[in-house]
Amino acid sequence: MMRTSSIRSQDDPLSLALRPPPTETDSDRQQRLQHEAEARRISEQIDEDLRVEREKLRKSKSDVKLLLLGQAESGKSTLQKQFQLMYSPASLDSERMSWRTVVYFNVVRSIKKILTTLEAFDDVDDGTDSQSTLERQEYGDDIPPRAPSAQPSVHSSQIGVALSPPSPISPVDGTQPTSPTKGHTAISDLRRRLLPLTNTEPQLADRLSGGVAVSGSGKGEVYVRSGWQARTIQKGQKMIGRRSKKSEVGPELTFERSNTALSVVDADPLVDDVATMLDQSRDEIKTLWDHTIVKALIKSRKLKLDEWAEFFLNDIARISARNYVPSTDDILHARIQTMGVAEHIFDVDIHGKTVTWHLFDVGGARGQRHSWVPYFDDANAIIFVSPISAFDQYLEEDPRTNRIDDSLQLFTQICSNQLLKKVHLVLFLNKTDILRKKLERGLSVSKYILSYGDRPNEYDSVVQYFRAHFLQVHRRNNENRRVLYTHLTSVVDTKATQSIIGNGEFFLICVYLVRDSIFRGYLQSAALV
Repeated sequence: MMRTSSIRSQDDPLSLALRPPPTETDSDRQQRLQHEAEARRISEQIDEDLRVEREKLRKSKSDVKLLLLGQAESGKSTLQKQFQLMYSPASLDSERMSWRTVVYFNVVRSIKKILTTLEAFDDVDDGTDSQSTLERQEYGDDIPPRAPSAQPSVHSSQIGVALSPPSPISPVDGTQPTSPTKGHTAISDLRRRLLPLTNTEPQLADRLSGGVAVSGSGKGEVYVRSGWQARTIQKGQKMIGRRSKKSEVGPELTFERSNTALSVVDADPLVDDVATMLDQSRDEIKTLWDHTIVKALIKSRKLKLDEWAEFFLNDIARISARNYVPSTDDILHARIQTMGVAEHIFDVDIHGKTVTWHLFDVGGARGQRHSWVPYFDDANAIIFVSPISAFDQYLEEDPRTNRIDDSLQLFTQICSNQLLKKVHLVLFLNKTDILRKKLERGLSVSKYILSYGDRPNEYDSVVQYFRAHFLQVHRRNNENRRVLYTHLTSVVDTKATQSIIGNGEFFLICVYLVRDSIFRGYLQSAALV
């Protein structure tokens, strides 16, 4: 009877192929066993990696992916800081000292902008002649108005925005601003004393951006990539190492925060030098900020500072202190532009179940919006942030485009995007505090938004007008009948913003997503999907 081979037989072809040759030496056998052990290790590692990936995929199905969208300077990064403060306060505390560089940059940049604007006025160096100079610039018959061809007035396709900014020689509300008082400290003297400080602006900008420039961005803007906080500190520490090789330096400056785990050695010589100059120049800065000429230029809107400038310059005594550590409010008000997309991960408790939120903060400048699209595919919710205080502002990238009009067009693109048809939408009409201040100063909305017409120039009327336009965009692009959650916000207000984040629709959206994930899991286990 012929014997047949089996898988258990020594005559199995695979066993025969793997059988070592009869001439194998001891060294050959040792090498073969090592190769087999390495192959087994690689195989087991692949199996483990696959298991980990499957576990990640299983867990990620219950994760919530939130996108923060909106134009540049809308408040997206500030809202991200509020999420961080609420759900991961230790991480915000650990990077607190890196924000010192940003605050110093914001302060130095504001001072430089004030002095640069003052240079545009003849004879401003003399305190006695500055009054007549400003009056001639504002009201003199011999000063011709700006030619209308410089920025033609064009109606917006959205809500009738006047695309040409008002002439800087025309008073905003028809009333004459308070004339500057003679005899104040000469601007030229302040400029000379503050020159070393203002000269540090490009160095601070380079420290934050790492020397990266963004093509097509607003003039003079500084952009940072994800993880800039750690890189800023690391670069400063490298510089202190280079400096110590050249000469002996004193002990490093250490800042301790009581009642926290934060103990940071701030060894950056650049930031330390700026801190010293701010400490020595605080009186000059305060004099410049309180100068009658500066106040008159701000009132007549010839000097337009960034929104955070007033917050920091009003508190310059605290910020210029030698042992200054940024407060949480300082971090919320500090301004720096985001480049690319930064992911922030938070664990949130929903009905006793821990849900991981992936919050994506994106750069809002026009040249960076193409980077949003890859994140649309599996997004669960979008928080769209629009600054309704920006009705009198124009894009840095395109001075002909009103920021409200750009925000409406961008919101239209988001609502009509086919990849986002099933995504939950939350709309933050932001910077209501700044809007109130502008209206209280008598700034007329109808001067910039032509379609506003003769409606009352009051907060409630203005807010409802802008809100109605965003709701109209949503209605026109809402085939799936999804709900649009709308909030009037000032995201620098921690108490109000965290109340919105921790309650209301954010909670409901997460509950819905978690329940949907659990339900789908049951269906899959029953082989129904």
